[in-house]
Parts: sequence; C-alpha cells; structure tokens
Amino acid sequence: MSDWLPDTPRTLAFPTSAYVTLAGADWLASAGPDPDARQAAWAAQPAAPSVLPCGTAFDVINAPALFGRRMVDHLWSTGPGSGPVAAHRGRILLFAAPGAAQRLPALLVWEEWAAAVPPLLCHGSGDAVTVPPLHPGHGTAEVAAAAEDGPAASRWLVAPDVRNPWLPGPDVLLWACVRAARSMAGPERDAAAQHRVSALTPG
Repeated sequence: MSDWLPDTPRTLAFPTSAYVTLAGADWLASAGPDPDARQAAWAAQPAAPSVLPCGTAFDVINAPALFGRRMVDHLWSTGPGSGPVAAHRGRILLFAAPGAAQRLPALLVWEEWAAAVPPLLCHGSGDAVTVPPLHPGHGTAEVAAAAEDGPAASRWLVAPDVRNPWLPGPDVLLWACVRAARSMAGPERDAAAQHRVSALTPG
C-alpha cells in the first residue's frame, strides 16, 4: 500500500493528524473478518470512506459535534488523551476500548450530570460505523477542498497511527462527559443567575 499512503508527510497542508499511517490502517483492518480484503479495497480506493464493524478492535462513542469536541478537548487538556477521533456528518466519533459502548450508558445513569449530556450513540458488538477515508486526497488541492466541505465532511481529527492504539475505557469517557457537560452548562447557569439578580434589583 506504500504506493498510495505516505509514511510521514510533514507539511502544513497535509498534517499528520489528517491521515492514517500504514500501522494505523493495519489496526483498522483488524476490526473486520477479512483484513486482507479490506486492505485491498483501501489500496484500490484510498480516498473513499469505509464501513467497519465495532466490538472487536474498538467500540465507538458517537456524540453531537459541539459536545464531542468538548469531550476531546478535556481528554487532551486535563486527561489522558484520546484514541482515534473522527468527524462524520456533523458528529464526533470517539474510538473507545471494546465494551465501552455497553458500559458507558450504565455509568451515566448514576451520574448527577447525566441530564446535561446530550444523547450519545454507543456502537459496540453487532454495530458498524462509517469511518473517513484513510487518505483524504492525493494533492494539496484535494486536501483543501475536503477541508472546506463543512460540517458534513468526513475526516480524521486524531488519525490512527500505530497498530495497537491506546483507547479510553468507559470510566475515562464518563469523566470526559461530565467535564464537557459542566463546561457547557456553566455559561448558561451563570446567565440564569444574573437574570435572577437583575429581576430582584429595583429599577
């Protein structure tokens, strides 16, 4: 596959986070029953999205775009980091440890901030997800065009780059959900408090 997938492009127009490395492609292919067939399909159409099964190599937590971005921000700013992350059709796909899709909803039930967490789609065993192309384009013009597709664009935010990436478990994802919910509820709560103070203050 080295004829279509560069090992380490280092240009501003083609950042390393935007593409899947050869090792990352091996890991993604391992999710399916026939990795060789998947690799052959990618070699034939490297700029096409793919559908991969969940539950073996990874689960996927599918969040609304803004909330998902907040989760990723907290994972990287004050947490352990994240596994691969993709943007797809206005939502954020966080790749998680197998089993996380089943455990996270159960953990959220017991969390006081659960009401502030928007509905999450948790894809585990028996589910499949569409992932972005491994290679977003063969030239800087195509890469730039893909970046301008808007919220519906399918692209990697943190692309797989090793054969065994670290993946967050349900406890780490719960922590990220709580932090994201608190950060998004904070401004609204402050505005509501200010409104109550203004209503009580004589004009």
